[in-house]
Amino acid sequence: MAEAYFPHELQPLGGGRDPRLTLRTLDLGPVLVGHVGWGADVRVACDYPGAYEINMPLTGHLESRGRHGPVVSVSGQATVFRADTPSLISHWDATCTVLGVKFDSGWLDREAERVLGGDRVTLRGELPDQLDLAAGQGRAWRQLVGSLAANLHEPGLLGDVVRDQLAGALAASFLLAGCPEAGAGPAPRPRAINRVLDQLHDDPGRPWTAGDMAEVAGTSVRRLQEGFRQWVGCSPTEYLLGIRLQRADADLAASGSTVSEVAARWGFSSASRFAAAYRRRYGVPPAQAHR
Repeated sequence: MAEAYFPHELQPLGGGRDPRLTLRTLDLGPVLVGHVGWGADVRVACDYPGAYEINMPLTGHLESRGRHGPVVSVSGQATVFRADTPSLISHWDATCTVLGVKFDSGWLDREAERVLGGDRVTLRGELPDQLDLAAGQGRAWRQLVGSLAANLHEPGLLGDVVRDQLAGALAASFLLAGCPEAGAGPAPRPRAINRVLDQLHDDPGRPWTAGDMAEVAGTSVRRLQEGFRQWVGCSPTEYLLGIRLQRADADLAASGSTVSEVAARWGFSSASRFAAAYRRRYGVPPAQAHR
């Protein structure tokens, strides 16, 4: 556990059964997603050196001490632990298993400047002790983490480019959920939108993240999304998907490439996701269009 996450002090509680650790992880570079259970009632003390940790109970409950008092998280909630801050999980119950997400602190702080805009955002002050995952941005982030949990059994299936994209997506979604007031403001001027549109058309196969596009626009992810909805009528990622599908459709009709090769060329993380998106847009599977 210390090798995968953090050095910590573990103490069994109540004279029950000994801990039997369950641990599976998915390494995305600056982000680590893990499924963790102790199988016993335990107490965990940790300083969280160099990284933020967010624990989402799937079963059972997690009791800890936050800045403003006790925090108890169950399914549909997440406890947020700040980097380089001594913290105590006073009771991790025997039935509790969690999805945990660990963010490298320096990397997440830099992502916060891009996603939320400016250098005034300090995550230590902005992040709450607990996130509601039942609705809104919190629910969207929980669904994204949950979709990645399927890869915990076969973490080697993801390539470097896909890992970078997923790490960026997890960070942006978490920051928008955890800091809902930061980065809000008027939408950017059309010139900033046009810069993004030009670069998306020039290189749609690039592994774009929300932070990458916001950096091109010179604004935050939130403001960029608002600007695209106002001036383009869809989100940046929806617009990029449209470009990729148009390019892929042309390739299917004109080239000798396979469907998988076309999907990879235009930035789709897998042939199955490309096929699903293509069918939604054109009403037929790409293999049929290729024939």
